[in-house]
Amino acid sequence: MAGIAILLDLWRKNQSFNAGLYSARTYQSTQFFSASAAATAATFAAGSSFASRALFGSQVAYSDAGAALPEDYISNIQSASERVFKNHALQYSTKQYDVQLKPLFSAFELRTFALTSLRSFLMYYLPLLEPRVNMEDDDDSLEDNQEDRHVDLVVPFKKSVIQIIRESTVVTTRRILERIAVHYVSQRMAWKILKDVPQSAARKAGRQMPTLVYIYCVSRTTFRGHMLGVAASWIVQVGIDLYRFFTSGFKTLQEDDDEKQVGVLAQRVSVAAVRCISSLIFASIGAGIGATLIRPSRGQWIGCAVGDLAGPVIVAVIADKYFHVTL
Repeated sequence: MAGIAILLDLWRKNQSFNAGLYSARTYQSTQFFSASAAATAATFAAGSSFASRALFGSQVAYSDAGAALPEDYISNIQSASERVFKNHALQYSTKQYDVQLKPLFSAFELRTFALTSLRSFLMYYLPLLEPRVNMEDDDDSLEDNQEDRHVDLVVPFKKSVIQIIRESTVVTTRRILERIAVHYVSQRMAWKILKDVPQSAARKAGRQMPTLVYIYCVSRTTFRGHMLGVAASWIVQVGIDLYRFFTSGFKTLQEDDDEKQVGVLAQRVSVAAVRCISSLIFASIGAGIGATLIRPSRGQWIGCAVGDLAGPVIVAVIADKYFHVTL
C-alpha cells in the first residue's frame, strides 16, 4: 500500500507540472481528477498498517488532507467542467444548410408552362373583349362601327407567343444563375438566396416577433429570394435590346444612325435597370406588408406579386411628374 501511495504522489506532482502547460479548461479537469486520485490514495492509506504510517507519515497526512476536501468543491469543479464543455461544443457547432436546386428546364414542365401560356393569352386577348357602347344613332356611325368591329386576332396571338418565350427564357436564366450562385458563393448565402420565401415567412410568424421586426425580416428574405429572378429578367431584356441593336445596325450603315442607336441602347438598358430595381424593392416591401395583413405564406406571395407589378408603374409616374423623364 505504501508503494501505491508513493506512485500516486509522483503522478500528482507530474500532473501539477504539466498543468501549467495546458489551457485553463484542461487545468480544471486535471484538478478534479487529482482530487479524486487523492481521495483514493487516502482510502488505501487508511487501510494500511501503523508501521507504514510511521514510515510514510508525510504522504499519508497529505492524502488525508486530500480526502478531507469538501464535496461542494468537487461539485463546483464538475459544474465548471460541464459549462466549459458546453461552451466549447456550441462554439464549434456547425449548421447544415440544405440547398435544393430546381430542375434546369422547370419552365417547360406541364403545369408551369400551362400557367405561363394562359397568363400570356389572357394578357393580350382580354382587352379585345371590352364592350364598345354606341352613343350615336346615325347611319354613318353605325357603318363605321361595323367596320371597326373587325378585330385582328393574329397580332395578339404573336404577342402572346413572344411573351411565353420570354417568360420561359427568364425562368431558365434564373435556374442558370442559381447554379452559378451555388458554385461561387458560400453555402450559407446560397441557402438564403434559394430558400422558399413563403415557408420562411410562415416560420417567422411562429416566433412571435413584433410587427415592425416581422415586416423587416420578411422583406429582407424576399429581397434575397427575389433577387435572382429580377436579375434574370434584366439579362433577358438587355439581350433583346442588344439583338434589336445589332439587327438594325446591319440594315443602316450610316454613322449618324449608329450614334443615335447607341444612345437609344444605353437609354433602354438604364430604363430596364431602373424598372428591375424598383420591382425588387417594391416586391420586398409588399411581401412584408402582405404577410402581416393576410396569412404569412399566402400574404407574402400576394404582396410580392403586387409590388412586382406596381413598382415600375409607380417609379415611372414619379419620374414623369417630378423629373420629366419617361421610363
